Amino acid sequence: METKTATEHKPYIPPAESPAEFTLKAVITGAVFGVLFGAATVYLSLKAGLSVSASIPIAVLAISLGRRFLNTTILENNIIQTTGSAGESIASGVVFTLPGFLFLTEGVGADFFNYWTILTLAILGGLLGTLMMIPLRRALIVEEHGKLPYPEGTACGSVLIAGERGGDFAKTAYQGLGAALLYALLQKVLHVIAEVPVWATRQTNRYFPSAQVAGEITPEYLGVGYIVGFRISAVLVGGGILAWLGLIPLLATLVPGDTIAAQLVKLGYLTSVTTAGGPGGWDPATHTFSDTAAAIYRAYIRQIGAGAVTAGGFMTLIKTIPTIVSSFRQSFGGSGASRATTTDSRLRTEQDLSIKLVIFGSLALVILMLVLPQIPGDSLLTKLLIGVLVIVFGFFFVTVASRIVGLIGSSSSPVSGMTIATIMGTSLVFIAFGLTGRIYEPAVLVVGGMICIAAATAGATSQDLKTGYLVGATPKYQQMALFIGVIVSSLVIGATVKLLDTPTPDLVAQGITHAIGSDKFPAPQGTLMATLIKGLLSFNLDWQFVLVGAFTAFVFELCGVSALAFAVGLYLPLSTTLPIFAGGCVKALVDWNAKRKGVVEEDADLGRGNLFSTGLVAGGALAGVLVALLSVNDSVYNTLTSLSVEPALAGALGEGGYMLLGAAAFVGLALLLYRVAVRSHD
Repeated sequence: METKTATEHKPYIPPAESPAEFTLKAVITGAVFGVLFGAATVYLSLKAGLSVSASIPIAVLAISLGRRFLNTTILENNIIQTTGSAGESIASGVVFTLPGFLFLTEGVGADFFNYWTILTLAILGGLLGTLMMIPLRRALIVEEHGKLPYPEGTACGSVLIAGERGGDFAKTAYQGLGAALLYALLQKVLHVIAEVPVWATRQTNRYFPSAQVAGEITPEYLGVGYIVGFRISAVLVGGGILAWLGLIPLLATLVPGDTIAAQLVKLGYLTSVTTAGGPGGWDPATHTFSDTAAAIYRAYIRQIGAGAVTAGGFMTLIKTIPTIVSSFRQSFGGSGASRATTTDSRLRTEQDLSIKLVIFGSLALVILMLVLPQIPGDSLLTKLLIGVLVIVFGFFFVTVASRIVGLIGSSSSPVSGMTIATIMGTSLVFIAFGLTGRIYEPAVLVVGGMICIAAATAGATSQDLKTGYLVGATPKYQQMALFIGVIVSSLVIGATVKLLDTPTPDLVAQGITHAIGSDKFPAPQGTLMATLIKGLLSFNLDWQFVLVGAFTAFVFELCGVSALAFAVGLYLPLSTTLPIFAGGCVKALVDWNAKRKGVVEEDADLGRGNLFSTGLVAGGALAGVLVALLSVNDSVYNTLTSLSVEPALAGALGEGGYMLLGAAAFVGLALLLYRVAVRSHD
């Protein structure tokens, strides 16, 4: 089948027409969506180390609000979607890296984990990703039209055009949102539904000690599982099964409690082997843990998982090297042509912001990194080195990220692999300059964090520009909207991160000063980045555990399984991946039903199941942020605690009965998702 060339493309709104586009109501509405989805992404990423693309749900909501209340044009709806999508990409980049400040050697980075540093790095990284995409738009979006599909961008274009022609996409998404909020009220406030049902064997079990199956049965995890599908969710849960039903029972049999406690002391989770407490509840009098599985998970499994994630990220990066090289060559070669073409063009649909803005904007970013106190560095030369590395790695990986998402979509983009490569490269440069030791760990994390944010933003920006190309938007207005979205979203994302990091009274009672890094918000990627940096610069990494994880990932890659997805599952608690797998199973049943009835969905992204799942993710995550916000205040926290009916239910049903009630509620929600998804098959 022949594909259209760029010259044959005809946008939905012709260049000769100029309907309302970059308006105040469109920008404000998009900024509000960016704030909401950015906050939800922070919550979801800290909990599960996963993010879900916000572009399609924002496009759906833009159509709904635009038609009923705002009287917007299709181009205004596109600006709403463009502005709003910045929040999700900034949030994922921030959360995947910057919590690593908390996990660097001896708290050397803890002082940098503050609102102003997070805000500064989020804005600078987001602006860098958007700036670098300006000269690449024509090379990647226009000249590669028909070759690079940009799946999310194309889907958003289809949503906007379908909404202009008529349709009711938003209704199903709102239904999912309502179901998630009701479920969250019953679970997180009233505690009618257990939050984490657990089945566990005792440490004294002769055949299967300290095995544990648990599920954090929330609507957002169910929705994420449905969206990512059966295959990815199965690989994720496979890593968790190996850890919690394989490695932990094995280590519980072989490793004495005192040895586990000593390892927890070494990692900073326990003050000393003579002090009670820590993960798993160490009792120095009896030399036992109240929860041996939790202790082993912290002592050994997380390091094994970190090694697996690192190896999985590298293997993902290696597999994409051919794409990376061709992307860099073609985009670098095309940027000059695009500059000349854009400058001379008078067509509305070909007007980009000036290349001068890219050049002077990049220089301004370097200068800001030199003068801002939020950027770590013991001298101006160190800060200058950080600035230069950010620009060099930024241009390279923005180009790479944009081309890769054009092929496989934003959700599958190996941003973590690019970040790992950046941290490796930065560490080697620092070592070459003699800048070794723990005092330089925060500086390396800054470079990795900004590149992660820039690459994530570039991927989302590329999808937005593809949508604009299809509907006939004005590129410069989209680029301006992205700048606004980056800044506004960053203001709230930093606050959300710090809010969620505030420990609840229960955590404070355990001596835990940061909620991030605890079981509440494990922040897997941030921990990984810190572990890698410490190993490279300070040489305090337990290589034997890391290598076990690395070779485990290598074995699964040889077996044809996605090593990175498996490794993330190995690192995360099984309580996180099991409910995600449940969502994947629902998706598999829906697909089987469609195949049985001979139904072929033209666009699965716009199917009822995906839209309802999007509502589940948004509603569950936003409810989590709201409850966390309310829990910060002691009096409000005590009020919420008083509303809990858990003691009464557990007393009436027994602890096991109460957990079974929660599991039944989760099954009911899964059945509701299934019924909504198959409704179009009937």
